[in-house]
Amino acid sequence: MSKIKKTFENGKAFIPFITGGDPNIETTEKLIYAMEKAGADLIEIGIPFSDPAAEGPVIQLANERALLAGTTTDDLFDMIKRVREKSNIPLVFLTYYNPVYTYGVKRFLEKCKEVEVDGIIVPDLPYEEKDELAIQCKDCGVDFIPLIAPTSNDRISMIAKESEGFIYCVSSLGVTGIRDDIKTDISTMVNRAKAVSDTPCAIGFGIATPEQAKELSHLADGVIVGSAIVKIIEEKGEQAVDSVFDYVKKMKDSIR
Repeated sequence: MSKIKKTFENGKAFIPFITGGDPNIETTEKLIYAMEKAGADLIEIGIPFSDPAAEGPVIQLANERALLAGTTTDDLFDMIKRVREKSNIPLVFLTYYNPVYTYGVKRFLEKCKEVEVDGIIVPDLPYEEKDELAIQCKDCGVDFIPLIAPTSNDRISMIAKESEGFIYCVSSLGVTGIRDDIKTDISTMVNRAKAVSDTPCAIGFGIATPEQAKELSHLADGVIVGSAIVKIIEEKGEQAVDSVFDYVKKMKDSIR
């Protein structure tokens, strides 16, 4: 059993997302320690990219800030190597395929293995085109984490059967971002996945409040929050660490 999947054995998982290098690499490292201390079970780190198609304005701007700060993929690998001297929390890269391809697929995944990145999520890689990357992920012991969406329909079973780590259940149509109300029939989507797989399901896209997290945690094994955290970082910059700690603690407490 992978370290990611094992994480979900400890109860409902809270999974925060931050963009690596926003506002700088030093703050990203501090945020990882703070979020773990606040109760995060697994942390997603976005690799900054110039065209993050699945992201809303908040995370798009975070990508811009990280790139303007000069953040590179190697900077993130080096930072995670430092983190691993102090922490064993599961870490997952959220990246588009272009940065992986540009870096070199084999080289990228071998580096993930070296610094102990536990999984990757690639939103713009269709399921039907995943094999080259997924096979090399398996060779390096890196979980290839799939996404399913409200529009996946009959493809949900197909995707879930081959899933690793956890299944990222997209709660809303469109791009990432804070939403006041999530009306998608998430339970049907999760039930379809669980009918064919014992891989945990975590719900993301739009969750921002403890009330939303608590409600949605009843439908799945964990919740993912990105834009609400990235918004705090946008507003407070290098001074965001304490505020992010408080937010993550509040969210984790809501789903215990």
